[in-house]
Amino acid sequence: MAKGSMPVLVGVGQSMSQWDGSDGAEGAPSPLSLATNASKEALKDAGVDASNIDTITFVRIFEDSVRNAPHPHGHNTNLPGTLARDIGAQPERLIYSDVGGQSPQALANEMASRIHAGEIEVALVAGSEANRASKGARKNGVEIDWADSADADYEDRGFGGEMLSRAEIKHGLIAPAFFYALFENAIAAREGRSRSGQREAMAKLFQPFTEIAASNPYAQFPKELSIDFLATPSPSNYEFADPFLKWHIAQDAVNQGAAFLMISEEKADELGVAKDKRVYLHGSGEASDDLLSERPRLDGSWAMQQAIGRALDQAGKTPGGIAAFDLYSCFPCAVFSSTQELGIDPFTDERPITLTGGLPFFGGPGNNYSMHGIASMSDWLRENDGAFGLVLANGGWMTKEAVGVWSTARPDAFQLVEKAAKPHEKVTLDPAASAGTIETYTVVHGREGPSHGIIFGRTESGDRFIAKASEAALDELRNDESPVGRPVTVTQDGEVSTFDFA
Repeated sequence: MAKGSMPVLVGVGQSMSQWDGSDGAEGAPSPLSLATNASKEALKDAGVDASNIDTITFVRIFEDSVRNAPHPHGHNTNLPGTLARDIGAQPERLIYSDVGGQSPQALANEMASRIHAGEIEVALVAGSEANRASKGARKNGVEIDWADSADADYEDRGFGGEMLSRAEIKHGLIAPAFFYALFENAIAAREGRSRSGQREAMAKLFQPFTEIAASNPYAQFPKELSIDFLATPSPSNYEFADPFLKWHIAQDAVNQGAAFLMISEEKADELGVAKDKRVYLHGSGEASDDLLSERPRLDGSWAMQQAIGRALDQAGKTPGGIAAFDLYSCFPCAVFSSTQELGIDPFTDERPITLTGGLPFFGGPGNNYSMHGIASMSDWLRENDGAFGLVLANGGWMTKEAVGVWSTARPDAFQLVEKAAKPHEKVTLDPAASAGTIETYTVVHGREGPSHGIIFGRTESGDRFIAKASEAALDELRNDESPVGRPVTVTQDGEVSTFDFA
């Protein structure tokens, strides 16, 4: 393996199944089968035999992403090893990635850099989720078996860093939608929008996504939805965490897999990979942010700003030079934040900002969504030879970002991804605040309606505090007009603060 080789993506594959257990066990997919099918498609796309693979990386699945999570259908204790077995590969190294939706693009950056360094020559990166199958099997009482393993050793990269603090958990911030709702309402306040106004904006943003998903053969929810439906609470679009309704949120009940193959240009020539299959990584950027309650800015993403800027700089491009985007879209605020950093208007820009249809409509296969983004971008670039596309992959609550700028045009030189940018400023958290103003908020809903409210506030000195709403404050927090900027009083009971409107 020669140092200085130009890395190139040569094959992509995707898989999807609508199996939900309603017709019995026949045809039930698993994370392994979905990744296997996608990997075989990627190899077929490239015209490369699996025997050439020296490295396989499997993106971490849901069940292995939470400590002590159950494995209701049996545990595959070596997903990269069993994938190698099932596609007929005998790689020198196997990797099981850490947690985060940034993983697919971050792994593309890493594999490209390692090919350039002469460490590896042919790398397959794959991933999948079968949550739809798991939920359907349990609902319908169908037995499915995912238990499996392989003898081959693999590198397990674990869970990665912690993304929740004790103070956040104590105040009920335990689910991704709750964290993202704080971003969404901070953006709404900046734009002067009420709750209903923000829902209208979110619906206007996402309606074109539904059109793209409706025509995507790999989409799990291929149905065009109207702005009115997306903006209006209903039994099929119920309130979850203000301002979010069900269809503003990434849907994880999917059976989806995706894979891509990256190799050195010399190996591509040796194996006879067609020139029109080759897609090059022109620029990459990565960044990670602090715990949400420590971030100075809540109406956007510092990590996105850094990762996007680095990737564009490496590629020698401005946002205007990018012809298509696949921007991570787990929630509308992720798209609002990335388009803000790109300086583009998501409502009027005519370029695609998703190629899949987005996580609520195409589907949100856990850490692996952006593998589908890369696969879709590769297909689009092959049809638009010489154009440039940008993929943004997001992990946590805009905590970990990875960006790639891709094109079929060959770069003059390959540039290594820089070490991830990290912030230098933090907000001080006051655990015993007595008064302040609301910075952002959300109201969490259960089956019986609003269950609890959470705010981030600022004291007069500028410190931040977290507080739950009293019963009276919860009712007022549900008013349509934004409460951001309103004064509150705060009391403490142990580690939990409670607020009332002043």
